[in-house]
Amino acid sequence: MLHGNGQLPEIAEKAELLNQLDRELKQLISGPVVDQLKVANLRHNVLVLETSAAIWATRINFQKTRLLQQLQQQTLPMLTAIEVKVNPGLAFREVEPQVNRRHISENTAHHLDALAEQAGGELGQKLKRLAALASRRRLSSED
Repeated sequence: MLHGNGQLPEIAEKAELLNQLDRELKQLISGPVVDQLKVANLRHNVLVLETSAAIWATRINFQKTRLLQQLQQQTLPMLTAIEVKVNPGLAFREVEPQVNRRHISENTAHHLDALAEQAGGELGQKLKRLAALASRRRLSSED
């Protein structure tokens, strides 16, 4: 396996290096492009960056010389170039809010009410509020 050949520590070390470079690069860049960019690889002293769209790649290409110089001075003196690639899979996707689809049936609400009567106290009050959700949801769905 990978560990037996000694490749696993090398892979882990490279992954950590790429994560560190990603953090440092994002400190050198400002604006919305930061969220659309990631360090993809470092091979043969060339830093490979991925962006989610061609417009972001164009913006990074305009800054490539400055970024290369800053990264050479601060982190990687052996860095010779920066390559920018478009990867549409990186596009920031707006996450739809999850809708709570769990419902309490009338039968369950009845059992919760009965249990609330037996439990009493603070637990009984909470069970009654939970049971009341069934009738509230039923009323709101009928509107």
